[in-house]
Formats: sequence, C-alpha cells, structure tokens
Amino acid sequence: MNIYYATLSKTGKRSNNEDAFSVIQADNNSRWLGIVCDGLGGHDFGEVASETVIKAITDYWMENDKEKDTEEKVNNACHFAYNELNRCADSLKHADMGTTMVMASIEGNVVTIAHIGDSRCYILRKDGGLLYQTEDHVNRILGWETLSRCFFSYNSRNLVPDIIQLHLETGDRILLCSDGVYKSIVSYILQERMMDNKSPEDILGTFDLLCEKNGDDNYTAILAFIE
Repeated sequence: MNIYYATLSKTGKRSNNEDAFSVIQADNNSRWLGIVCDGLGGHDFGEVASETVIKAITDYWMENDKEKDTEEKVNNACHFAYNELNRCADSLKHADMGTTMVMASIEGNVVTIAHIGDSRCYILRKDGGLLYQTEDHVNRILGWETLSRCFFSYNSRNLVPDIIQLHLETGDRILLCSDGVYKSIVSYILQERMMDNKSPEDILGTFDLLCEKNGDDNYTAILAFIE
C-alpha cells in the first residue's frame, strides 16, 4: 500500500501552540506512524508535555521497528512516554503537566489505532462512509467537560489507552486531529471534506480556513490517503 499524507498545525487564536505531531514513514512504504498530542490547557508546560510524549512514543517505535504492532507494544510505548513525562516534570520542579494522545500505526494493510484523551482518529472508507471514530475520554457535567483519561505527570491511574486494529483498503482515508479541528468544523462537513477529490494538502487547506474562522484553539491534523 502507498500512503500519502499532509500535516497542519497552527496556533489559532491562542498565544502559543501546545499541540504537537509526528509522522514516520518507511522508505518502502511498508510501515507508517502518525501521532497527534494536545497539551492540557490550565496546567503548566502543555507544549512541553505534548512534545515529550510525541518524542518518547516516536523513539520507542523506531527502536522497536522490527516488533509487530500489538496491544502490548502500544502499552509499552505509552508507559515509556509516561516515564519520560515524569522525568521532564522532575526537571521543571515537579510540574503538573499533561497531554492527550492519538496515534495510528500502519503495518502492511493493518492499522493499529490508540488514543487517550479527546484527540481523535477518523477513518473513512470510499463509498462506505465512516468506518471508525475514536470515543473521547471525557466527563460531561452540567455543560462542562473534563478529561477522564490522559497522560499526566505522576498519575498513572488514567493512563489507559483504547486500542483497536482494523484492516485497510485502497481508498481509505485517516485523519488524526486535536479537538481544535473537530470543534471548529461540523461533523458531517469534516467527513465530507475528508473525501473530497483533492490532495491531502488541499483538504487540510480547507480545514485551516474553517478552523481559523470558527475556532479559538490550537488546531493540528494529519490526513493520510491509502492508495
């Protein structure tokens, strides 16, 4: 399978960008990894937390590139990232810091999706509509939302990623994004635009315009086409 992708990450109307992302693609297109993290606002060093977890998971994946993608591998990568987050927090006077995470790892025609928090993955199938969407880890009380799971320094209780594996087909499209994207674009419009007969760069260009117009948060996305 060939994988074509584009990325987008903007500060939006915030003063700094606490989102982070990473993409790794094997030279022969046999493996691909995309990750998006959204540092937690209202806590210290959100941008540091997201970058730390991104780098840790990416490093773990690259160091274990001969190992097949499994639930155990994802959990090991997450615990490695959690330990790195704690080490970083130690160096910042025991800072309270955290981040969401969503990732998709493609090995052959199988994608492994994992997420913790409210960053999302959408997979759409050509002529088949929505194949899969992650379920946000949030509590909703009296109109307020709080995360029920996330990466957070010195708190491993909520470090429980949801993990699923799916078979991909030619024409499938995968979107990884922070909440600044899907909260700025009506769901059916987001999915319709994902399947436009355009390049991934052009589709993310449309997302950029909509997020800038309608949103008030950082927004980050990775859009991948399976061809």
